[in-house]
Amino acid sequence: MSDTVLRLQGLTKSYNPGKPNEVSVLRGIDLEVAAGEVVALVAPSGAGKSTLLHIAGLLDTPDQGVVEIGGTDMTGQSDRKRTGVRRRDVGFIYQFHHLLPEFTALENIVLPQLANGVARSAADARAQTLLSEVGIAPRADHRPAALSGGEQQRVAFCRALANEPKLLLADEPTGNLDPTTSDQVFGALMALVRGTGLSALIATHNLELAARMDRQIRLEAGQLVPV
Repeated sequence: MSDTVLRLQGLTKSYNPGKPNEVSVLRGIDLEVAAGEVVALVAPSGAGKSTLLHIAGLLDTPDQGVVEIGGTDMTGQSDRKRTGVRRRDVGFIYQFHHLLPEFTALENIVLPQLANGVARSAADARAQTLLSEVGIAPRADHRPAALSGGEQQRVAFCRALANEPKLLLADEPTGNLDPTTSDQVFGALMALVRGTGLSALIATHNLELAARMDRQIRLEAGQLVPV
């Protein structure tokens, strides 16, 4: 079995192709993320990092190129196959937590597990364990509106890891927090990632946070360059 969890080869992506307002976002992206490796994707807003993450996570398709997850080439796979791999093997974190407001912190982590066929008792136990690992177990029964911004994002981290994915994709996961809270919450995220041993590709414009990861790459003019 390959120790490369994510492999991108020759990815290109344009919007409005063939038209005067065509925008070429990705221009031949090659990237490998090894098992247990945490890679920082450094890029300013508008550089195409969200597009790259969406393609890597099977939420979008490239114009050309190959996306492999866990050694499986996802090129040309059916929507059903892509959805299954995405739900089972990929966890997503966004700048905004996107928690379901009518459910508690615990329930927000339980729901994706139930969707994957996990028994309620096991889902509850895993959710409680994850909340404990990020230091907010006492807040399990609180709805998002009763949580601070940092607490909400920690719940979002737990939700992303609920189904024990192989790969975590994060798009500015602390970008909506103040510097002190950002540092604390990022530390909680890294502890979760290191504790589970999964691979991660984390987009950020914060160079101090990027330096805490295993490797840094920069997206410039649609191509990746080492930092």
